[in-house]
Amino acid sequence: MKRWIMGSYVVVGTQWGDEGKGKIIDVLAHKADYVVRFQGGNNAGHTVVVDGEKFVLHLLPSGMLHGNGKCIIGPGVVVDPKVLLQELSTLENKGVKVDHLFISDRAHLIMPYHIQLDIVKEEARGENKIGTTKRGIGPCYADKIARCGIRAVDLLDMEGFGRKLKINLDEKNELFTKIYNTEPMSYDTIMADFTGYAEKLKDRIADFVPEINEALDNDK
Repeated sequence: MKRWIMGSYVVVGTQWGDEGKGKIIDVLAHKADYVVRFQGGNNAGHTVVVDGEKFVLHLLPSGMLHGNGKCIIGPGVVVDPKVLLQELSTLENKGVKVDHLFISDRAHLIMPYHIQLDIVKEEARGENKIGTTKRGIGPCYADKIARCGIRAVDLLDMEGFGRKLKINLDEKNELFTKIYNTEPMSYDTIMADFTGYAEKLKDRIADFVPEINEALDNDK
């Protein structure tokens, strides 16, 4: 019998997508101790077929479908909690194990104002549209680079979350009302929604950097 040599594998796309990354990860995940998604958001997604059934994953790591190793959404990923919970629910309804999914506390959150900003900016470009999927991914990364974004760890302290939300939303509402001539977004609505998301996701959020480093040291 040929011995499976695992080690550590990195799957990186070098084009614009549709390269089969999800398929390769799905194959490698059978023997993996960890499957870690390191960047991106809920864009086009990966289509994987397991036992004749098709699954389309936009945010979850492709290795979710095997349930053998721990699946981690890493710090470079931007996470829409609403989309994440919808995907987890879809898998659960199909009988797929989901308790092995975790989220880096450093992952930034896609907020409703990111999605709205993505939409209004794209519409304002007219014929010069860039073809964004309008899911808030670009604006979320912009806030990350500007060091004003909200991270998964903030869901563990909703009082602090609320303060950060107000600062960000006040700024974004200025753009919506004065630059793009659209309605401001509601602080109370967003706060209520994310309080619910936090309750459902809090047990999945942690700092996984030490654990991953230890796993690499042990050739997992």
